[in-house]
Amino acid sequence: MQGITTFLTFQSRGKEAVELYVSIFKNSKINSSMVMPGGDQLLHASFTLDGKEFMAMDGGPTFEFGEGTSLFVTCDTQEEVDYLWDELTADGGAPGRCGWLKDKFGVSWQIIPTALGKLMSDPDPEKSQRVMQAMLKMNKIDIKGLEQAYEQR
Repeated sequence: MQGITTFLTFQSRGKEAVELYVSIFKNSKINSSMVMPGGDQLLHASFTLDGKEFMAMDGGPTFEFGEGTSLFVTCDTQEEVDYLWDELTADGGAPGRCGWLKDKFGVSWQIIPTALGKLMSDPDPEKSQRVMQAMLKMNKIDIKGLEQAYEQR
């Protein structure tokens, strides 16, 4: 059976990144990890984030993460959004617009509450457009702000 696994190649600090990721997501663990003897260079790691398998390695300075690829995380509550946003932007991460951020390792993430999709898919185009306009003004998505835009008359 064919399988698809996301593989992250870091310039360096892959071991640190994997350890951070498994520490902040529920149902996560490092399955296996191999580092260069006498150092921290990550030769290979297999890890699980919220039940999904990933792999990682350090590839050196020629490897960079691009804006066109991100890890999309859905959250049921504002508390989840706030926690993940704070953890992933800490120590050198950077907030972006509309729920996007970059962590301190250069990986792009989208931290998106499930409420956004529900509110934007309302059959009333005025409501969904108000939600879209509110979201476009946000960095970290604020569910209450989306709901207020939705209910606005």
